[in-house]
Amino acid sequence: MNHKTYQPTKESLNTHPVPEWFEDAKFGIFIHWGLFSVPGFAPLGSLADTLKTDYDRAMLNYPYAEGYWNAIKDPDTPSAQYHKANYGNMPYQGFKEMFMDGLKNWDPSAWAKIFSDAGAKYVVIVSKHHDGFCLWPTEVKNSHEQNWFSKRDIIGELAEAVRKEGMRFGIYYSGGIDWTFRRRISRTFIDYSFSTPGGDYPAYADAHVRELIDRYHPDILWNDICWPTNQDRLFRLFAYYYDVVPDGVVNDRWKHATSANKIMGLKPVRAIMDIMVKQMIKKNPDIHSALVQPIIPHSDFATPEYTKYTDIQLKKWEMTRGIGNSFGYNRNESDKDYASFDRLFLDFIDAVSKNGNLLLNVGPRGEDAQIPVEQLNRLSKFGDWLNRNGDAVYGTRTWTRAEAITETGDTIHFTKKGNKIYLMILGKFSGSKLKVKDVFLEGQACLLADGSSIKLERDGNDMVLTFSQQLHDLFVPVVLIQSMV
Repeated sequence: MNHKTYQPTKESLNTHPVPEWFEDAKFGIFIHWGLFSVPGFAPLGSLADTLKTDYDRAMLNYPYAEGYWNAIKDPDTPSAQYHKANYGNMPYQGFKEMFMDGLKNWDPSAWAKIFSDAGAKYVVIVSKHHDGFCLWPTEVKNSHEQNWFSKRDIIGELAEAVRKEGMRFGIYYSGGIDWTFRRRISRTFIDYSFSTPGGDYPAYADAHVRELIDRYHPDILWNDICWPTNQDRLFRLFAYYYDVVPDGVVNDRWKHATSANKIMGLKPVRAIMDIMVKQMIKKNPDIHSALVQPIIPHSDFATPEYTKYTDIQLKKWEMTRGIGNSFGYNRNESDKDYASFDRLFLDFIDAVSKNGNLLLNVGPRGEDAQIPVEQLNRLSKFGDWLNRNGDAVYGTRTWTRAEAITETGDTIHFTKKGNKIYLMILGKFSGSKLKVKDVFLEGQACLLADGSSIKLERDGNDMVLTFSQQLHDLFVPVVLIQSMV
């Protein structure tokens, strides 16, 4: 392969194409796992509801268990009360030994097999979350917290296992927040969003990501919140990454540091911004759509959380979401608190038809390095469907439209591959006839799962499909039409 040398400029970086493998993959697994997975505690609820009902303390009481260290800094939070009852006065650092002990039960190959069997084509693991703890034996010294890393190479072992299963491997890094460098408590959304450390942190984060690139050649660099260096240094990092991993991709959460960041460090300025965000939340019931990532000069794909678009997006994107309301393991969540498989899967199909992927998160436990059974059950159902109908997903591209409606009001999503058009009928379908409104395709049609023929007829502007057999409560059946056009 002839490696193209990228220059650290917007013009050069923007010539980097989204690689075919990422366009084709459609389904990835996200892993939030770290010291916070040992207590595995957060209040139940949703981030959106917490921001609406308790904005002034939202980042202390929200349901993301990975925020545990920040939450226990305030003695009045549910997390602090749980911590005192179960761990007394033990500092957060005490979870390191417990987490390392739990690693004795960890089998990276077993995880990789689970993800592959679920139909995932790539895996992205948190290498360092907001607590600053590194899941690899880094040689970049943290002068604020000694030996704040795993001696066991969790990132390296999982990378090897994932790639053995034929999947791509990506790395998440919390560039915007590191509580070992800035220990100030974050209460509001603005406190949290503008708590990026200065001083020696930008050089530390840059060195970290370069180390991750050199050691593991990640296929995806997935940064979170924002990035602490200036634009020139960030562009040099991107150019270096593409030269090492030419078909790698970077996400859109790299808003670089500017002079405005220093202004946002002032408490009165943050207080004014908080008032503005509160007003915005009142006016916009869809919090996740309201709190979009700022546009940045270069990225390969967008990463909205829990977001659905109304139509096909020109830019490649990836919906990221948890199976539950937390990303890190939350022991308070029972089966009823997790999204149903149907909900997760319909989000997936919706995204795929609109030029998106789904990055579905698992939150393994810290005490025994196991993935909760409720999460495993949903992953296995993804695998069952994709095993039968994966041709309608993998390697496909968007059609001229994303969706249509049946006569009975059900939604159909479209994908295409060459002259093949796939119709995915959402929900459960029974019967032998289906009328699709305002769509007509000519060609040979069959049920993808078993190849049984389907008759196509025109009815005005609509298309009537007559199946050669009665379908009984089939979950998201797929019709394949080999188009004559």
